[in-house]
Amino acid sequence: MSDDRLIVALDVHSLEEAQSLVKNLGDSVSFYKVGMEVFYSVGGKIVEWLKSQNKRVFLDLKLCDIPNTTAQGLISLVKQFKLDEKDFLNVHANGGFKMMQTAAQKLQDLESKPKLIAVTILTSIDQNEWKELGHASTIKEDVIRLAKLSKTAGLDGVVASPREAEIIRDSCGRDFLIVTPGIRPAGSDVNDQSRIATPAEAIKHGATHLVIGRPIRAAENPRIAAEKILEEMNSND
Repeated sequence: MSDDRLIVALDVHSLEEAQSLVKNLGDSVSFYKVGMEVFYSVGGKIVEWLKSQNKRVFLDLKLCDIPNTTAQGLISLVKQFKLDEKDFLNVHANGGFKMMQTAAQKLQDLESKPKLIAVTILTSIDQNEWKELGHASTIKEDVIRLAKLSKTAGLDGVVASPREAEIIRDSCGRDFLIVTPGIRPAGSDVNDQSRIATPAEAIKHGATHLVIGRPIRAAENPRIAAEKILEEMNSND
């Protein structure tokens, strides 16, 4: 059976590919990430279809704009796709405190409010690239700063590397959501990720949800791959 801590990334280019993967995974997966790749390809049809299948949706569009524009964009997404408390939306924490606070406050006014989380620092970025971007502090220091800022702004959690999950948990408390991409089962290709961990390591260090795409989607049998990941996740329970 499914475990809501596993979020499978539907990083494909057509509705048919997405539907095929979801049907293949069946009741082993209940939560799916709809990111830019599939959303920009097929629009909201994929969100509507997932909701019709009683699946949870993490709509990963990473909004980042002036406060009112970001907040109103989120409200439009919630209303258009009938997102509810089981679903996730996200913004970029680098949009600033006021942007995040305004978004959180506006969502509170809705009858049905999905969880709002903030992207901290992309898991593809390593310390060398972070330095090249002009940052004197370490990635870990800035991730913690952004996580604390997100919590103070009223958000439900953050997207962060599993490498930072433990210190975020210590800094932001037990109920703060920590959604971790960059998860690679033992033996999997790293691809374009830098700050990665295995499913068991991420759960052990405090992640509440794991976003996994290629290790499942590209597997010879995606359902078996998902079930093996679920077993590994539960090995720490």
